[in-house]
Amino acid sequence: MLAHYGYKDGSGDYFIVIDTDRCLDCPGMCIEACPAGVLDRIEDDYGDSVAAVAEGHRKKIKYSCAPCKPTGGGAALPCLKACSPGAMTHSW
Repeated sequence: MLAHYGYKDGSGDYFIVIDTDRCLDCPGMCIEACPAGVLDRIEDDYGDSVAAVAEGHRKKIKYSCAPCKPTGGGAALPCLKACSPGAMTHSW
């Protein structure tokens, strides 16, 4: 299942999408790699432990993730590089 965390406003779409099926049994390296503490581990509706955007960051992802956003080089964000199963994407 794809879980979309974030929002859309006049300046764009700001979502982190986590494929919870691919996130199962992952060691959570994305959570540790995030310097802003945007990610957290939660129990989903099926009782599985998966990564998610922390409640306090869901309406301000654009600002919380801004320090990690690459400028022009196409480098991946730290959380994306650490996500070994490739379960996470950003919309911007």
